[in-house]
Amino acid sequence: MNFLAHIYLSFGDDEIAIGNFIADSIRGNKIDHLPQRVQDGVILHREIDTFTDSHRIPKRSSKRLHKNYSHYSRVIVDIYYDHFLAKNWKKYSETPLKVFVNGFYDLLKENYSILPDGVQRMMPYMITDNWLYNYSKMEGIDRVLNGMNRRTKNRSNMNFAILDLEDHYTEFEKEFTSFFDELIVFSKHKYISL
Repeated sequence: MNFLAHIYLSFGDDEIAIGNFIADSIRGNKIDHLPQRVQDGVILHREIDTFTDSHRIPKRSSKRLHKNYSHYSRVIVDIYYDHFLAKNWKKYSETPLKVFVNGFYDLLKENYSILPDGVQRMMPYMITDNWLYNYSKMEGIDRVLNGMNRRTKNRSNMNFAILDLEDHYTEFEKEFTSFFDELIVFSKHKYISL
């Protein structure tokens, strides 16, 4: 799952949300310097990723893309799934998406000092371009995919993945909906046991 899903699956717990958000920027077990609940968020993030990577539904979504994008297909599916979460946000939260993401941006600013360097560098762009909110729009997803392609020095061809999303929109959305219901239950169980 991508940024928005990980934040959402922190169940309103600010420190868990910070850890869940920064986990991809932390290598191995180098988390001892972080507050305990932020460490727990990193662990929750990794549990979510393991569950997602081994689940049949995201694998099915990824397989549809594999011919064109190889190992990048999983990353693309994560981005697609964040789009469907943002687009269908009212189904999952009573808090409006704009309010939710602005609250998270404020949380990042309040915790700037504990964010990894890469997250500190990325944060101003994320907030200025309102990535999390713009996941709800196809133009926002297109922008993300183009940015990811640039980061791979144009090797991934992810800039073309918006076309695959358009071509198979209904299938991807159905897969997301089926999978996300299971992921919420799994994540809530893991969260409670932290």
